[in-house]
Amino acid sequence: MQSVWVLQHTASETLGTIEDALRGHGIGFEYIETHAGRPVPTEMAGKAGLIVMGGPMGVYEEAQYPFLRDEMRLIESALSAGTPVLGVCLGSQLLAAALGAEVRKGKWKELGWHAVTLTESAGHDLLFAGFGPEILPFHWHGDVFSLPRKAVSLASSEWTPCQAFRYGTNAHGILFHLEVTQEQISGMLSAFGEELREAGGDAGKISAEIPHRLPVLKEIAREVFNRWALRLTSTRA
Repeated sequence: MQSVWVLQHTASETLGTIEDALRGHGIGFEYIETHAGRPVPTEMAGKAGLIVMGGPMGVYEEAQYPFLRDEMRLIESALSAGTPVLGVCLGSQLLAAALGAEVRKGKWKELGWHAVTLTESAGHDLLFAGFGPEILPFHWHGDVFSLPRKAVSLASSEWTPCQAFRYGTNAHGILFHLEVTQEQISGMLSAFGEELREAGGDAGKISAEIPHRLPVLKEIAREVFNRWALRLTSTRA
């Protein structure tokens, strides 16, 4: 069975609906729980793909979180080999940084449900073709990044010019959370509640929107991640 590495930075940010897509295409996965001290692999070791999940740390906090340097090296290794890479939230920031883009604190934290506008290029993208022009995903980030050189912008929001991008044909970075389940949202609200309060957010309001927002988001996520998983099967030896 083909399988992928999954770099995990916090207990609440797991694969979510990405797991359903992987299982549906017969693709295994192995979590590398860097937040729990598990070392980052030094090479892809024949894995079919690399998924880098979200987390509360910043790309620029390498001194405090040395494993981030190891993750960047693994991302670079996957990119060099043409191995499919999917970066989510912090994962998209690490991918952008590995491609030479600046990652910095944003003017505001984007937390909860916020609209994202897909670019014209997204209409021709492997993952995002057929959606839009606007979707309403879940967000939990305070950092933003510039579009990497030679990358294609796929989405933006009112506060964040670069919400998603593609580099080449095999690497996608998605700053917003398309993969979330109700359990994940509840876990993030619990784990990062203080951050939300400091930003002036309302956990009750965010939770109240779940029944209306999440079913639609899951339908989009199912198609997007099935397309990514299908890409993995097409690159099998």
